[in-house]
Amino acid sequence: MRSTHIAVSVALLGALALPLASATASAAPSLAPASVTDPTCSKPGPWTLTAKAVTIRAKASVNSKALGILYRGHKFTVHKTSGKWRYITDKTTGVTGWVSAKYVYRPAGMCLD
Repeated sequence: MRSTHIAVSVALLGALALPLASATASAAPSLAPASVTDPTCSKPGPWTLTAKAVTIRAKASVNSKALGILYRGHKFTVHKTSGKWRYITDKTTGVTGWVSAKYVYRPAGMCLD
């Protein structure tokens, strides 16, 4: 019973102290000037494949002739986008064609202060 009262008291004190700690932290001055930015922050990351492999096709259609397979570890370049398709070149095999855009994306750049 006594340990339950202690646990409740600690939880209550923590909940009451949280807004105070947040206000103190937000009032702290910034160490870096606001005008200094990292130029790499806004750059998107390299193209990434979400599946283990996708079929490279001659045209932007699932019914189009398969030209090859793009595997997750392969480096590739995206040349253009048309609807839900991306025109790519697999740098590992040299095959050029269309892959579904739902498997190929470019992560947004992110900066941490």
